[in-house]
Amino acid sequence: MNPAKGQLTARGIAIGCVGCAIITAASAYTALKMGALPWPIIFAAIISLFFLKALGNTNLHEANVTHTIMSAGAMVAGGLAFTIPGIWIITKANDVNWWEMLIVALSGVILGLICTAVLRKHFIEDADLEYPIGQAAAQTLIAGNSGGKTGKKLFGSMALAGIYTALRDWFGMIPAMLFGSVSIPGVAFGIYNSPMLLAVGFLVGTASVVVWFVGAIIGNFGIIVGGSGLGLWDTATGQGITASLGMGAMMGCGIGAILKNILPKAIGLIKATSASPAPLKPTTPAAAGQPESRKRRMRWTAGAIALAVAAVALLLCFGLRLDPLASAIVVLLAWVTTAMGAQSVGQTGIDPMEIFGLIVLLIVAAASNVAQVQLFFVAGVIAVACGLAGDVMNDFKAGHVLGTDPKAQWIGQAIGGVLGALVAVAVLFVLVSAYGADAFGTQGTFVAAQASVVATMVSGIPSVPAFAIGLIAGCALYLLGLPVMMLGLGIYLPFYMSFTAFLGAMAKVGYDAVCKRRRAKLPADEASDRKKEQEETGLVAASGLLGGESVVGVLVAFASVTMGLGL
Repeated sequence: MNPAKGQLTARGIAIGCVGCAIITAASAYTALKMGALPWPIIFAAIISLFFLKALGNTNLHEANVTHTIMSAGAMVAGGLAFTIPGIWIITKANDVNWWEMLIVALSGVILGLICTAVLRKHFIEDADLEYPIGQAAAQTLIAGNSGGKTGKKLFGSMALAGIYTALRDWFGMIPAMLFGSVSIPGVAFGIYNSPMLLAVGFLVGTASVVVWFVGAIIGNFGIIVGGSGLGLWDTATGQGITASLGMGAMMGCGIGAILKNILPKAIGLIKATSASPAPLKPTTPAAAGQPESRKRRMRWTAGAIALAVAAVALLLCFGLRLDPLASAIVVLLAWVTTAMGAQSVGQTGIDPMEIFGLIVLLIVAAASNVAQVQLFFVAGVIAVACGLAGDVMNDFKAGHVLGTDPKAQWIGQAIGGVLGALVAVAVLFVLVSAYGADAFGTQGTFVAAQASVVATMVSGIPSVPAFAIGLIAGCALYLLGLPVMMLGLGIYLPFYMSFTAFLGAMAKVGYDAVCKRRRAKLPADEASDRKKEQEETGLVAASGLLGGESVVGVLVAFASVTMGLGL
């Protein structure tokens, strides 16, 4: 009997693929606009359950596999968006072919899938890491009772944000910035007229966004305005110090995650994954043939893995023009970094994929003579692999809680990962074609904060002392358990982005206060149920705002390219 029967279904694949395309496009756009990317797994779980229930006669396993497909492309998009735009930031030219981006994406997807298939048992069953995002997805499915209201809330908020975005970007009827006329030397002051950015502030969490905003105050009004006002440096130098300090803090956070969460268990991981499985001891004649059958399957599996790894190495050599040494380093370190990413996600819910890509980039640059553009390809492959690995392991954890067949989930991840690679590449290609390479960077339409960090590391850091201070402080603060990644992001990003996200977080505070006041008038049991309903309403509505602006933003860019080509 096939254990995946009723779990990996034709309708689930169809729903998952449609959702994957939309979520991947929205994730690519959000990552470029924000320099950050929330996990879409819980949102995908709610939507998967809603559509399957609308078709009738579903189960939690089918919903789990469907949401696995649906969310798979988001982190693939993140891996590309966090690295590849660095080429455009440095060169100011659109000289990356779409097929090169596709090779980067598919190579990362293949490596991520292979590594997680091998590592699943250790992290999910043996080490039994928490994977808070995966557990939350499982509990969302267990508690889910989505009906018609969920669809109305989702599509209503998506339509509202989409219409608003079209009026702003296509028709020019709504200004992109409020209070942009306020002039503060060196500070990009204002409120970005963006439902997506408000929704991000709403979704990320009040405490984290407050830390983010504190970073913005320190960087803009402390270093740039305060330092230049005191005559310590001019405005341009202050901006360089701020950018370097923010980059250092974010990279220090990634290093801290490695030191705190990964290295202490690295030796145990190597031993666990390299140890030979205990031989089976059949006790019946019918079971006597099982050990040889298992060995045969393991040989086939090992052969398939070796073939896939070799295929990736050849793709890197001939498709991306990396030399054999650089290709070997990427393939080998993909195993290490995906394991590190899986460990980090399992313990903290954080996947510093671009940091892993940057580390491997620096190792390749030191060991091999690789051109500057190819270094970004190296970072992209690793970032995609680590991003997908984090998503896969979250999904495996949800499946472990629910008892879903991991093979069905892995196949779902493969489908969603490949589709996500195609969609993410298409989105990046359309955006750079529509807006030009100059649109990417901290002063452009797409801040691409993480890609800007990678670009700066490749081309040269504005202030090495400030970067070193941020690196040390970021690592130390992370080891102390403080949210330093958000602090560094606030220091680095333009002020108007941090301010707008902060307003979104304040909207969440107001929403929670109103909901709490309404629940106070209800009996305890009814209040508990109403709280879950209100939390889901906020999540779905905010996700709809984020998705609506992201999808319409991509469509506006696509229309611009189509009209520009005369099609």
